[in-house]
Amino acid sequence: MSNILKSNRIKGIVCILFSAFGFALMSAFVKLAGDLPNFQKVFFRNLVSAIIALYLIIKNKGSMTGKKENRKLLLMRSLFGTLGVILNFYAIDKLVLSDANMLNKISPFLVVIFSAMFLKEKINKEQTLSIIIAFIGALFIIKPTFSVEIIPYVGGLMSAVFAASAYTCLRAIGNKEEAHTIVFFFSMFSLISIFPIFIYVYEPMTFKQLTYMILAGVFASLGQFGITLAYRYAPAKEISIFDYSNIIFSAILSIILFNQYPDILSVIGYIIVFSASYYIFLYNKKLDKIDSQNIISEDKK
Repeated sequence: MSNILKSNRIKGIVCILFSAFGFALMSAFVKLAGDLPNFQKVFFRNLVSAIIALYLIIKNKGSMTGKKENRKLLLMRSLFGTLGVILNFYAIDKLVLSDANMLNKISPFLVVIFSAMFLKEKINKEQTLSIIIAFIGALFIIKPTFSVEIIPYVGGLMSAVFAASAYTCLRAIGNKEEAHTIVFFFSMFSLISIFPIFIYVYEPMTFKQLTYMILAGVFASLGQFGITLAYRYAPAKEISIFDYSNIIFSAILSIILFNQYPDILSVIGYIIVFSASYYIFLYNKKLDKIDSQNIISEDKK
């Protein structure tokens, strides 16, 4: 049994690393696409995801709409996910890439809060402490002021709120739906809901911009499938720390592609948020060890 758990945990870690790499490249290509309307970027991102997910549904003879009893959760996941992507793309356009993505990575801490509120999962003092520390780190990145410069940072933080809401819905869905069904449902919901705005704001694209947007969609799909499968293989508490590899990928891409460097306060914020995540990761490993010892003790009786 323990070998199966370890195997699933490793699969979850691999999936979440692929997801982090995919989302980092997605962010880079979104930024490389230049000064296009935000809703246009979101539309193309989800159009590619929908096509890939549809191919997998047809290949596996899956469902496009999911089971009837899961539709409410699928709709909620799609609504929150769409709002999260819109705000995340806005932050990516306006901020240093690693800043935008680190703010979005506050979402694992928010998942703990939302899971306690809506899924009745228990939250302990160690988790509470890690959440407080993470938000202190977020303040270092945001650097609160009373000027309009703070708006993109608030947008980035709100993208984390909506992403956490979407991931909480994913936790509630669990293994009840296939990954390609969830991704397709979300992508189609997003396409349909923003289509009128997309038509209104549409601007012609160069071949290079179109290529960047297609690539953004491809790597967004890698990220989306990765995160969906990761949380299926292992609980968020065991693997969410590996999602922070996204910040390393983003920082490297930001320096190489855009010659943008995070300032010292942002770096301090990264370290604080990562430290909070590492602390809770070590705490969960300690709990797992205690649980394993208890199981062995029970077996010996």
